[in-house]
Amino acid sequence: MAGNKSEKEIPICVDLDETLISSDSLADSIFCAIKNNPLIIFLLPFWILKGKFYFKKRIFSFYKINAETLPYREDVLEFLKFKKNEGRKIILITASLQEVADSVANHLGIFDEAYGTSTEKNLKALNKSLFLIDKFGEFGFDYIGDSKADLAIWEKARQSVLVEPSSNVIKKAEKFNNIEKVFTSKKNYLKLIFQEIRVHQWLKNLLIFLPLLMAHKLDSIELIIKSVIAFFSFSFVASFVYVLNDLLDIDSDRKHPRKKNRPIASGNLSIKTALIIIPILFIFGMGSSLIFLSNEFTIVLLIYLLITTLYSFYLKKIYILDIFILSILYTTRLIAGAVAVDVIVSKWLLAFSVFLFLSLAILKRFTELRVMQMENRSKTSGRGYNVDDLNLISILGPTSGYLSVVIFTLYIYSPEVLKLYSVPELLWPVAIFLLLWITRIWFLANRNEMDDDPIVFAVKDKTSHLIFSIITVLIILASIL
Repeated sequence: MAGNKSEKEIPICVDLDETLISSDSLADSIFCAIKNNPLIIFLLPFWILKGKFYFKKRIFSFYKINAETLPYREDVLEFLKFKKNEGRKIILITASLQEVADSVANHLGIFDEAYGTSTEKNLKALNKSLFLIDKFGEFGFDYIGDSKADLAIWEKARQSVLVEPSSNVIKKAEKFNNIEKVFTSKKNYLKLIFQEIRVHQWLKNLLIFLPLLMAHKLDSIELIIKSVIAFFSFSFVASFVYVLNDLLDIDSDRKHPRKKNRPIASGNLSIKTALIIIPILFIFGMGSSLIFLSNEFTIVLLIYLLITTLYSFYLKKIYILDIFILSILYTTRLIAGAVAVDVIVSKWLLAFSVFLFLSLAILKRFTELRVMQMENRSKTSGRGYNVDDLNLISILGPTSGYLSVVIFTLYIYSPEVLKLYSVPELLWPVAIFLLLWITRIWFLANRNEMDDDPIVFAVKDKTSHLIFSIITVLIILASIL
């Protein structure tokens, strides 16, 4: 019992996962470990059968939590610091390994003691409650937690603090009549899901419509419908890859100045939710392809999925090759659009796209390196580049973009143009506007005025909107005049 203890003598005990941090450290570690060694996927079931402690230990042997980059809840931290200044004793107690507890405690520097799971006991639910009762007595401690696993602890705590509890957890915790504070934040989960699946990145998949447009077959309702289905099929599969990639890249994303704000990396969207989204995206993407589109489109989609998966696990770590892979992935969208409506994609269009998208892929690396340079870092996390590559990249990027314009001008004189365009001379201004756009985005990147992703930048940039609107009008006029 708490007895006659004063307020200052009552320790405040706080949980780690989804309480002090907005994510689950074990779930994070599992995906980071898989990223480091994909083969451990096959070992996970056997590790689980040997018990929770063994499982956590094995995961820890493949990936050690970086306490500095964990997504700490600032509101909970401020609360603990305030109580610490009042003279209260602050204790970290978690079901995570003792090594993890020690790492977090050493980093934050506000804890008087830190306890984690050991060979003797998994500090969760009833085990944690018994541990605290044995150490401080019934009602001799305050406890901060988040889930139904903490109900057994709140029942024996003097005061309870709830962090992002579900309505069911609040209802059950209220029966103990000891709730001091409830931390909640208003989350728009639909918005977070849309951010996570990168709906704005679906604009890249508009390339699927380009073969239909370039073949001048927009008068076919059937082909337009097929292109629309192909667009959504490709988009769902691409989003599947985005979410999977974010799970695998939790560690490196948290070290990045902007990527750390992504829903999964920031902890705003739980890994549990992500694991629900992933199969849904895959089923919708592959299902619509198998049911409504040709086998050829499905094959292209599977090739895209294979390349992006290899890219997520390994290929993006290989400098130079990674930017060529990104360029190929863009071009794959054109091929997918062509096979969806059974048209032959022009060799000119393929060559143009390879060089243009290579320029954009290089631009993406260039902006990342500029950020590193500003932060006095020398090497990218999970990439093969360093700031010394900036000068070379700044030459290769614009050059590749200009080569795409050269290919476009050669296309203007090709026999295909005479068949498809009544006034091919109007395509010359298109080349000039493309040249203007490529030059402008590289100037902006050099001035640190560019987002990590040039496609995202183009979506937001009014000048880009104007340039591409003019290009579209010119192409239409060249066709119909």
